[in-house]
Amino acid sequence: MKQKFLLFLCLIIAGSSMGQTSLKAGTLEIVLNEKGYYTELNDIRSGRNYLYKDTIAPFITIISGQNRFHPDILTYEEAGRKLILTFVELNAEVEVLIAFRDTHLTFEVVKAEPAGRIDGLVWGPVPTNISKIIGEIIGVVRDDEVGLGIQVLNPKTLGGDYNPEGMTWKRGEAAVKKHWGSILQAYSINRDKYRYVDTWGGEYKNTPVAPLKGETVVGSKIAMFLCREHETLDYIGQIEMKEGLPHPTINGKWIKEEIQRGRSYLIADFKESEIEEMIGYTKRAGLVSLYHEGPFLNWGHYDLNPEYFPNGNNGIKECARKAREAGLYFGVHTLTNFITTNDPYVTPVPDRRLALTGFGLLMEDIAPGETEIVVSTKEYFDKQENNWLHTVKIGDELIRYRAASETEPYKLLDCQRGAFGTKPSSHIKGDTIGKLYDHAYEVFFPNIDLQREIALNLALFFNETGISHLDFDGHEGCLASGQGDYAINLFALDFYDNLDHEVLNGTSLSKTYYWHINTFCNWGEPWYGGFKESMQEYRISNQELFDRNFIPHMLGWYLLTQNTTLSEMEWMLARAAGYDAGFAMVARPKSIRSNPISGQLLDAIREWETARLSGAFSSEQKERLKDPKKEFHLEKAGESEWNFYQYQIASVFNYNQKERQPGEPLYDQWDFKLSSFDQPVQFKLEVAGTNGSVKNLKILLDNYFEIQIEQEIMNGETLICDGTAVCRLYDEKGKLKSTIGLPSGIPTINTGVHKVRFSCEFTGECAPSVVFEIKSMGNPERITAIPE
Repeated sequence: MKQKFLLFLCLIIAGSSMGQTSLKAGTLEIVLNEKGYYTELNDIRSGRNYLYKDTIAPFITIISGQNRFHPDILTYEEAGRKLILTFVELNAEVEVLIAFRDTHLTFEVVKAEPAGRIDGLVWGPVPTNISKIIGEIIGVVRDDEVGLGIQVLNPKTLGGDYNPEGMTWKRGEAAVKKHWGSILQAYSINRDKYRYVDTWGGEYKNTPVAPLKGETVVGSKIAMFLCREHETLDYIGQIEMKEGLPHPTINGKWIKEEIQRGRSYLIADFKESEIEEMIGYTKRAGLVSLYHEGPFLNWGHYDLNPEYFPNGNNGIKECARKAREAGLYFGVHTLTNFITTNDPYVTPVPDRRLALTGFGLLMEDIAPGETEIVVSTKEYFDKQENNWLHTVKIGDELIRYRAASETEPYKLLDCQRGAFGTKPSSHIKGDTIGKLYDHAYEVFFPNIDLQREIALNLALFFNETGISHLDFDGHEGCLASGQGDYAINLFALDFYDNLDHEVLNGTSLSKTYYWHINTFCNWGEPWYGGFKESMQEYRISNQELFDRNFIPHMLGWYLLTQNTTLSEMEWMLARAAGYDAGFAMVARPKSIRSNPISGQLLDAIREWETARLSGAFSSEQKERLKDPKKEFHLEKAGESEWNFYQYQIASVFNYNQKERQPGEPLYDQWDFKLSSFDQPVQFKLEVAGTNGSVKNLKILLDNYFEIQIEQEIMNGETLICDGTAVCRLYDEKGKLKSTIGLPSGIPTINTGVHKVRFSCEFTGECAPSVVFEIKSMGNPERITAIPE
């Protein structure tokens, strides 16, 4: 008996020393104790331990119901390179296969039993004492010396901590900052169960989710590595190749190291007959891709809109060919897995795989003309908020309804039978009635099976036409499947795996596994204000996130209109240069044609982008360029050389309503100095305060040149003169309100001291004040491209 016990004990600690299991690969040593907890995360070169020790550090955590279980016994089978973790209270066991690489360790769950008791499995969480740079998306933490990371190795393994839906609205949680350091974590869900999940981040309660046969936590797989800090990205690339992760390339170079992925592109709604014109604009602006903002008649089958492409797939294929021959990528826009109501998946016979928020049963037979339907429950049907289309499905019929009654018998009221071109039909008591998942964009969604088919449809369309650029906008639509971030990963992977050529791709969401496929994240929309106001703080805050996660800097979308000025464009281009960030310029044909300075705007984009990409701006200049209060101008001075100007605020004056003595002039007079060189006068006038307005403005320069503006300017509005004979009035959100011509033009003034008089009339009980600012262009700084 004693001999048997000693043999058992030896098996437990085989490959261990004093109950410790040491696992080494590359420069990383992981030490686990006899219970299955981390005790060390060592850098083999320096001997430093990066494990934070004042908290628990389980190698694996099991989720069962609402409870979390940590391991009690760890057995290391060295010969089989296998860890066996026993969870005594749960009476469960997990086997993990280890692979030793020259750069990293991999861990894969090969057995987890009993499967019925295991709802999820978390790798870690692993506490570290590193806190300087937390790569929340990629799962890597860095300090000045090392990068320490966890990499998810398949789409079922998610970055972050377990939750029943398996998703997060956060940008990433594979690494999380703590006041004492950070944690690394990943997880998988047992999807081989019928589940009820609060989906779309909890918006849709108790959504029934069908099981995915065989999709348990078995197969969950991660890699762990430690390297010198500057080698971090290279190590991730090696892990991708060694572990069969997506490793996309551009022109044979890994996309994460290719400059093309951070370049700017043009978005427009053009016709195939306008392709040469649009290619010309894109080339003139020095942009990398021409991207059509809405070519499809439907989403799901992706039939082209004949208004744009009368020759269908052949027409857009020809457009893609011409763009490619011009050295451009050619892209199209859709919303990931959204299904329009005119798509064959919806009409005339709705696909059985459309996603449901829930379902009930018919309590009575119904004929085709009946407009009240008695159902077994009001759950799912009585939700008013975020119930955009009020649509249910019974068999092959879609039905819209106004509301669900509050009391039994529960009824769907004021039903519109045969909605969206389906056929009104008879249905019998006991038939299933499902509430379709919908969206404010008036679309439906697929379940996971149909989603995968739609991803294939999209990939085959790209293969047929040669299109080479796609943004996974609306990537969150995959949440409608009930499979959380797993579905988001799958859509991108299914698309990627079925392509036969290189395709740039962006996204609306960042996910740990998808990071390996992603080209860039171009977040920020232009619809909410002018260049300076529309989501600008959000755009800027994203840049640090990109730095932490090896994502190229992008500033989002901007809108070129028929009224866009050079100063507005250069304000944005300066920010792009400061953050070394690309962007998308929405420049529709009509706007380009109608803007009288569109050529100057496209040329400005080209010169700023060329200077940025060539490394012409110094670190000190970039810091200035980041400041949204500063404005700049760039002029080409020669081959790969530019004159770089910073605008100076010559003076800022305030004009307020006040009591005047009889005969006292209404104006205020101020002096300002121009120090650089002769140039046209430029000024900005802002009406500040809580209410009221000003009108009948008079500006007198050097006692001889008068500018009169009669138009009323409301509180919060801004009037700008950029040295031309047209002033522009902007509302409080930065949107252009009107233009005001100056019949006498604007004078050019020479260097030296000048005088300006200003007066206006005030309206309102609490009269506003006027902030009057004169700006001038400073002396040029010569900048030069850095040779490659």
